[in-house]
Amino acid sequence: MDADQLIPIQVEVCIQNEWDDTDGEQGTQLSAIAPLSEVNYQIAPETWETWFQTWLKTLQPDFSPIHAYELSLRLTGDREIQTLNAQYRNQDKPTDVLAFSALEKDAPQNEEMQNTLPLYLGDIIISLDTAQKQADAQGHSLETELAWLGSHGLLHLLGWDHPDEERLIEMLSQQKALLHTVGL
Repeated sequence: MDADQLIPIQVEVCIQNEWDDTDGEQGTQLSAIAPLSEVNYQIAPETWETWFQTWLKTLQPDFSPIHAYELSLRLTGDREIQTLNAQYRNQDKPTDVLAFSALEKDAPQNEEMQNTLPLYLGDIIISLDTAQKQADAQGHSLETELAWLGSHGLLHLLGWDHPDEERLIEMLSQQKALLHTVGL
């Protein structure tokens, strides 16, 4: 593959607003989530795709023989991410990003599928509410915070983890390098 060629990747971007049916009508938006509706999260899907392509080119994973990858990105609010965090991590509180890797070691793979279809890496879920709070606290843009969280989620999908201080520092350093590759 040419050094300047981007890795083929498909990125699904889903913007999810929270809805409540406590008044009996499904689809009534709660005023409590106004920060989500006020957040300027207008990062184009093409921008996300370019970021992930650039990051995968930089990281050069070798999971797919055709170097094609797919992932799902969901932008949501604190309510939904808290529900997922409680369900999957037993932590009943909002968080900034969750990553659910689809890669399994020693999982049987159909060779024909491996050679023709993108490898599905998994799902990244980011809370826009928490991202906005963190961006404000850090004094940088929401775009930078979302890229930071997206890169963190991608590293988790590729098997990175931070069980101790040393590994956390390595992961944060890699995230800084990834943001640099996309001009942030």
